[in-house]
Amino acid sequence: MGGAGAWLAAREGWLRLDLGPMASSSGDVPAAVASEAVVAAASSAASDAVLASTSAKVSALEQRLAELNQQANAAAGQASRAEALLVAFAARRAIERGQPLGILENQLRVRFGASQPGAVDRVIAAAAHPVTLGNLSEELAGIEPQLMGKTPRGNTWDWISGQIAGLFVIRHDEGPNATPEARADHARLALAGGRVDAAISDVERMPGKDAATEWLAHARDWVAAQHALDQLETAAMVLPAPQPLPPVAAPAGQAPAQAAPQPTPTPSPAPQAAQTDTAA
Repeated sequence: MGGAGAWLAAREGWLRLDLGPMASSSGDVPAAVASEAVVAAASSAASDAVLASTSAKVSALEQRLAELNQQANAAAGQASRAEALLVAFAARRAIERGQPLGILENQLRVRFGASQPGAVDRVIAAAAHPVTLGNLSEELAGIEPQLMGKTPRGNTWDWISGQIAGLFVIRHDEGPNATPEARADHARLALAGGRVDAAISDVERMPGKDAATEWLAHARDWVAAQHALDQLETAAMVLPAPQPLPPVAAPAGQAPAQAAPQPTPTPSPAPQAAQTDTAA
């Protein structure tokens, strides 16, 4: 009877239902949902901004690492040139002193075997059969009488022929160097100054040059070894420089981050007034 009475009272207007608070509460639900959407969009935009900043820092670090790598390669190239020059200089010192190459032989093959194989073989051969300026000077002093046409152990006719040959000298453009004695002096001075080519030229023009066959061979070997050492030193100075590295590109799939669009707040629907049944 209680439920039927309430229904009858409401129908006849005896009882009014106040649904205002309930309707107001139901109208606040869309507004709360819209507020949560705005907060979520702002949080997503902040995350995108942090991700973009991190990506930029990573790209800058990669670029810096690439620059450091390039600098390291350049330094390695300079160090390689310096080491090659040291090997070439050490080989020259050993050759000029008539000393064996030792471990330098392997270093010469490693550093110059591919680019200057002939020069390397010549230097190694010169070290196996050393010839120094001191040796050349001593040998020249030993054969100097034969070079000037003096044959103390020959017969009288040979001695007279040598003296007569020294009286008749064909002078070109060499001034006093045309005489055997002057040529011998010039050859000694040339050897003292390391100008073996000039000494060879003087010996080849002396009357007894046939006695200098062995000396000429040794002198030419010395000159060939010096030319080979010059080639090695030049090759060490012109070693190719390391190629620069290409610029570091951004990793695939890492497009520049863009700011997320701000969401447009959705207007809240107007609360609907509660309808009450009126009595018919």
